[in-house]
Amino acid sequence: MRLSTIRTEHGEEAAVLTWRGLVPIRAINAQWGTTVPIDVLGLLKAGLSNRLEMLAAEVPPHAVVDASTARFGPLYRKPRKIWGIGLNYREHADDLQAPFPEEPASFIKGDHTIIGPGEVIPLPEQSRRVTAEAEVGLIIGRPCWRVPEREALEYVAGICLILDQTAEDILQKNPRFLTRAKNFPGFFSFGPELITLDEVPDLLQLRVTTAKNGKEHRSNTPSNMAYPPAYLISFHSYVMPWYPGDILSTGTPGAVVIEDGDVAECWIEGFGVLQNPVRRED
Repeated sequence: MRLSTIRTEHGEEAAVLTWRGLVPIRAINAQWGTTVPIDVLGLLKAGLSNRLEMLAAEVPPHAVVDASTARFGPLYRKPRKIWGIGLNYREHADDLQAPFPEEPASFIKGDHTIIGPGEVIPLPEQSRRVTAEAEVGLIIGRPCWRVPEREALEYVAGICLILDQTAEDILQKNPRFLTRAKNFPGFFSFGPELITLDEVPDLLQLRVTTAKNGKEHRSNTPSNMAYPPAYLISFHSYVMPWYPGDILSTGTPGAVVIEDGDVAECWIEGFGVLQNPVRRED
């Protein structure tokens, strides 16, 4: 199943992607008399059900939104936490001339950083070297605390495309400035879809690409991560509980410098493109 958040006259609301187009949850409730949450985060908290696809199939055509003309928002704007992983590909550590971490290197981002597909990444006046980093994100589907690695993916609702931004010149002053370098507004884009894991043949073989202005910058697969997705969920579950809607940004194959007028892009082969224009604030 694939879910998106689309902008309608009612605001931002969840929709199921079907072969006919996007079916808003609001239309499903109207057709069937159900009271399913009409936002993606609400759906995650209630527990995703593939039954939504079946219900969406019977919604009248006039309620279906053309996916090619839909306006997408971020999947949701108020997750409990966004947890990021740094330097998870050795090649990326080499790019930054940074020592490779012996345990997962992590950071947290506030929800004020969230933007959706097509929204502007503003370059802050405090930085003259901002990078964009394409990543595959894992969206937690149910509470998760102290779980072994072999069970970790059972707690994942699905994947998403992510663009994670960094004020790299601030970070280069001192590695302890990582949280500041990661937390300017617009420094976290995700969407346009949540793709449930049953739609993903092999998570470790997804090709994740950082691109700019339609050109590939760096590409890799999670099979080459130092700490694969299941390990990351398990490892951190012994530090903190995961909650439905929490987002784990698993690390980038490479960061690309972005400047005013650019379009930053995340490509995941077989699962679409996430694009955001870049603008200088000052």
